[in-house]
Amino acid sequence: MVGPRSWIAGLFTRSPYKRHDKVLDFCLTPHLEQRLQKLQERMRTPFDETRPDHQEALRSLWIAAFPDIPLKGLISEQWKDMGWQGANPSTDFRGCGFISLENLLFFSRTYPASFRRLLFKQGGQRATWEYPFAVAGINVSFMLIQMLDLQSEKPRRLPGVTFVKLLGEDESAFDVLFCIAFEMMDAQWLAMRASYMEFNEVLQVTRTQLERELSLEDVHRIKDLPAYNLLYQ
Repeated sequence: MVGPRSWIAGLFTRSPYKRHDKVLDFCLTPHLEQRLQKLQERMRTPFDETRPDHQEALRSLWIAAFPDIPLKGLISEQWKDMGWQGANPSTDFRGCGFISLENLLFFSRTYPASFRRLLFKQGGQRATWEYPFAVAGINVSFMLIQMLDLQSEKPRRLPGVTFVKLLGEDESAFDVLFCIAFEMMDAQWLAMRASYMEFNEVLQVTRTQLERELSLEDVHRIKDLPAYNLLYQ
């Protein structure tokens, strides 16, 4: 990734793992296995527009984004203002499930300033045709699940192994990593001066950068990731 953010310089002065046996020797402790299984249960939960708790989560996301604008309904053209593809957000969740909504809600509640800055595209020189915020978030969630090999019994690559260890230290590690990845994606978007048709390329570069950070040997907590500081800029 190239760009003006200060975390970049710090990344390239730190050493990634070079020994692959650190991955091969990895085995899940009962604690890590429990944490991973709990996350995987979240991943398997589809968004169900008939469930009251899922409806309430969607309403809560609207309130976080537009606290002064009443929502007319769970099916409304208003949702397009948040970056959903149509009037019914439930159709966009089919690719990733309820966890992607949980990720967006966590972002809005834990890092509200960062959430609103990305939602309203307040930083940097923006493109005429910007990425849709909500749909981009779902894509970030899906990218993380794939990158970390979370659908397997246990991860087989170093970034996934590192992540599971981070999950052992912090049960919210996946949600925090989502926020970091979203910030990284937006920073990369600005650095590349990208437009809508280049979104997949930006997401791939973001994935490569995040894999590198998760391969650094001095990452023991989610806050050790160089890009974590993006949440507070």
